[in-house]
Amino acid sequence: MSQHTLDTILECFYILIGIQLLYTAYRVLKDKEKTKRIGTALFWTLLAITFIFGPYLPNVVNGAIILLMGVLTLLKQVAIKNIVDVTENQGETGAKRYGNKLFWPAVVLAVVAVIISNWTPLGGAIGLGIASIVGLIAAYIVIKPKVQYILYDSDRLTQQVGTVGILPQFLAALGVLFTVSGVGKVISNSISGFLPEGNHLIGAAAYIIGMVLFTMLMGNAFAAFTVITASIGIPFVIAQGADPAIAGALAMTGGFCGTLLTPMAANFNTLPVALLEMKSEFSVIKAQIPVAFILIIVHIALMYFWAF
Repeated sequence: MSQHTLDTILECFYILIGIQLLYTAYRVLKDKEKTKRIGTALFWTLLAITFIFGPYLPNVVNGAIILLMGVLTLLKQVAIKNIVDVTENQGETGAKRYGNKLFWPAVVLAVVAVIISNWTPLGGAIGLGIASIVGLIAAYIVIKPKVQYILYDSDRLTQQVGTVGILPQFLAALGVLFTVSGVGKVISNSISGFLPEGNHLIGAAAYIIGMVLFTMLMGNAFAAFTVITASIGIPFVIAQGADPAIAGALAMTGGFCGTLLTPMAANFNTLPVALLEMKSEFSVIKAQIPVAFILIIVHIALMYFWAF
């Protein structure tokens, strides 16, 4: 299967996401309460445009759309509007009626995604898209809801996730930008003056802590990995004799200790607060702090003893 075919299939899934976002914008416009209605609908419409027409628009237009979305968020013009929510009684009734069957669609989604990602040439992104459709079909077979409720619930989840849903995309772009602009070289030059070469323990500690701090800044260890590996991992760890595979793997998982500590990791730490309607927006992070610090120490020790 050619790369062009794979890109075309993936683009179809992006268009489907865009259509869902347009439906959310439509639902928002139908809200009788006019407060923040226009701003919210505009936000979801702009996001839909990037998913549907992004590859065909000039970069400057895509950039302007992103900036406008940022302004709408900054001015707090994006709110949850006109969703069809599940009542507590409906939730309890559904749980008693279906029991563990409610987990079947999620299991089907996961299994299909793993199979397609690992044993077909389609790859992970397309595999996840196909698995989502198969999981939706499985959910329909198990629960047999009215068709409109599928749309209602998709809209509800989209709005509850809200603006933080696009943060991972922004952070990934930021990681590429940092790499291309040479941030890694700047960091390397800055710490080379005081970080002694040849000390394996200090090198391992600097690599892990650097990954943690940069992940906290960017919200994602994947975005931080290239920058910190180029600036710290290669000159102060790998060049000193460490096994690249072991050091790189530990650096990546060590970086996720930073994910536990930052609100920038919206899908892990901010989204649960919104969905569970928790009183403190930092409740999840506070609960994870002890585990994160223990894991940081463990990663440094493992890199020191295993990588060298």
